[in-house]
Amino acid sequence: MSLVIRMARGGKKHRPYYRIVVADKRASRDGRYVERLGSYDPLKSDNKSTLDVERAKYWLSTGAQPSDRIRKLLSLHGVEAHPPKHSKGPGKPPPRKDRKGRGKEAAAAAPAAVPAGEAPKAS
Repeated sequence: MSLVIRMARGGKKHRPYYRIVVADKRASRDGRYVERLGSYDPLKSDNKSTLDVERAKYWLSTGAQPSDRIRKLLSLHGVEAHPPKHSKGPGKPPPRKDRKGRGKEAAAAAPAAVPAGEAPKAS
């Protein structure tokens, strides 16, 4: 089960309020969660978020991945959350050197074309 630390929305229309939760990655945004870590109120002018720092550190140590916004909130509370390790996937294969007819090197290395009427000289 892969876990994420993210926000679950609450509140009324145009009055957002978020719970900071640890949830299964497959669960819906406002659905079931494992543990509530704190809250975030974007409409407050001061002290917008509360967070249980010790529990956040624990979940990060078990491998829970924070969302981008949660990573920012964690850094405001003094918790170091490492950036995600994105894999680039297999990507493009390295160029092969034995391809013919491609690039300037291939054009320079190719022998001059022999006219149709003449046979190449044997050495």
